[in-house]
Amino acid sequence: MTGFPHERPFAPVHDRLPYSPIVDRRPIEWPQGANVAVWIVPNVEHYEYLPPPGPVDPYPRTPHPDVRKFAYHDYGNRVGFWRMLDVLDRHEIPCTVSLNVAVLDHYPEIARAMAERPWDFMSHGLYNTRYLTGMDASEERAFLDSCDTVLRRHTGRPFAGMLGPNITATAQTPDLMAERGMRYYADCVHDERPTPFLTSGGNRLVALPYSYELNDAPLLMRSAVEGETYVELCRSQLERLVAEDGGGRLMCLPLHPFAIGQPHRISYLDRLLDILRSRDDVWIATASDIVAHYLEHGYDDDLAMAGTVRGG
Repeated sequence: MTGFPHERPFAPVHDRLPYSPIVDRRPIEWPQGANVAVWIVPNVEHYEYLPPPGPVDPYPRTPHPDVRKFAYHDYGNRVGFWRMLDVLDRHEIPCTVSLNVAVLDHYPEIARAMAERPWDFMSHGLYNTRYLTGMDASEERAFLDSCDTVLRRHTGRPFAGMLGPNITATAQTPDLMAERGMRYYADCVHDERPTPFLTSGGNRLVALPYSYELNDAPLLMRSAVEGETYVELCRSQLERLVAEDGGGRLMCLPLHPFAIGQPHRISYLDRLLDILRSRDDVWIATASDIVAHYLEHGYDDDLAMAGTVRGG
């Protein structure tokens, strides 16, 4: 902690995501000379009609069943997913699915459609109505095991990363993920690049920033924003990131079938993907491809920079 006057109070450096200014880091060189890597994340989810009691409910319309909430999300799997899929296919998007893994058992048609495409699978827990909050380590290990068991049964492989179910986590979540060989953790929206996420066991884990700012669900469902403005917000962010000195930035585009898959909105997704596909300075890639590239071409430099900033 060198360089700070002793009389000046300051917050301790984060022990998981050590601070380093993005302007001081060596730019990541993305494939094909792209300035920006974009990962597109359909959230394919299942909300239980009668969820078990839990420690938190971010939308507390209890007692269950909350028919309005359940039916709105069920629309996404019955209708919105297929409309969204048609647009994603037209633009040949290599998606990273944020997956409530129980979807694979509840909706075999959706499971087959995703397995037939070159899509990546990122854990989003079992259901979006079962949270990690309040679990001890043994409970959380069993939870992660159960998610992998379902995915292995359908695809033969485990999850490589996770976005916590309903963005929930415990203090030990990253350590337990790294312990089982997972490579990336998407809950932190702390940066515009992948960064090292330090773990107690010393296993390499990458913080891969998701997005709340450009998340279609809160933008289109809980604000005054509609399709035209949504496209312009995404376009503005892309153009700014491309223009930033040094390059090597990351952009996440979260999608929800029950939101973007509505008939009056789907044309805006089509327009946005056309913008992305028209640029040769954008690399559209899966989370696994982005993380693999970063581990080879940026992780060690960023870790060394963080150590320098921390005075290590």
